[in-house]
Amino acid sequence: MKDQASRHWRRLRERLRNQGDRDRGSGSVELAVLATVVLFLVFAAIQIGLYFHARSVARSAATQGVEAGRQLGSGPGDGVAQAEALLAKYGSVRGASVSADGSGAEQIRITVRGTVATLVPGLELDVVQSAEAPVERWVEAQ
Repeated sequence: MKDQASRHWRRLRERLRNQGDRDRGSGSVELAVLATVVLFLVFAAIQIGLYFHARSVARSAATQGVEAGRQLGSGPGDGVAQAEALLAKYGSVRGASVSADGSGAEQIRITVRGTVATLVPGLELDVVQSAEAPVERWVEAQ
């Protein structure tokens, strides 16, 4: 009985030793797969940051344009020029175009359109932000 138990333990040890040989190199494969996933997550986080930064810059440019164009004596052209100046300063929105479509005698609307810099070739993320406000004007006292 004692011989049988010792043979059983020897066989078990041998099996465990041989199993270690079959698993050689699996750590490298696991690391390669894990590194790919981690890199994807890092690039995704950077891309999301770039998108929200460009969106914020476009929104700020539209707001600055509206503030410049709504002042007494100014017009939509002044608002477009102010928005373009802010976009040129920051440069986060590529191929930016600014328009004052939808503006009238009592309301000014500035729209900024462009694309975001991307880490993935062929991926295009568009940004469209607009702002509007009433135009300042003098009103006769009654």
